[in-house]
Amino acid sequence: MASLMSTNVYAPKGRVLIYGTCLENMEPEAFLELCSEADCAYSVCLEETHLNMAVTKLSAMLGTGKITGVTFASVDRSPHCVQLHYIAHEIERTLPEHVPMESVVVSGGKRYPISPEAIELSKSLIRLSAMT
Repeated sequence: MASLMSTNVYAPKGRVLIYGTCLENMEPEAFLELCSEADCAYSVCLEETHLNMAVTKLSAMLGTGKITGVTFASVDRSPHCVQLHYIAHEIERTLPEHVPMESVVVSGGKRYPISPEAIELSKSLIRLSAMT
């Protein structure tokens, strides 16, 4: 597996998996399953890389027209990994045309699809607080 930030923007093609670096060690079986469904996989640690840099990198990759879909995958309960799912939200918000994107969180070996509405809500502590 390669690092998102050190990969040439013209390299990815087909279905792409972008995953939080710790997913491979923390959830190895689910990680391998996710990799088997992708044409290529790239890790990113948003504890080391600023979110905006990852958004810019993936936007450039999408601009090549060689990517047909993106899956974002992370572990649960990480304040850094939750940002991984904001990448899709930012791209969908700023690029008029984009490929299908999905987000999943892995916990206890099980994959959980995360809706765009949940991602948006996770960015609003006021709305979340009102719900509790």
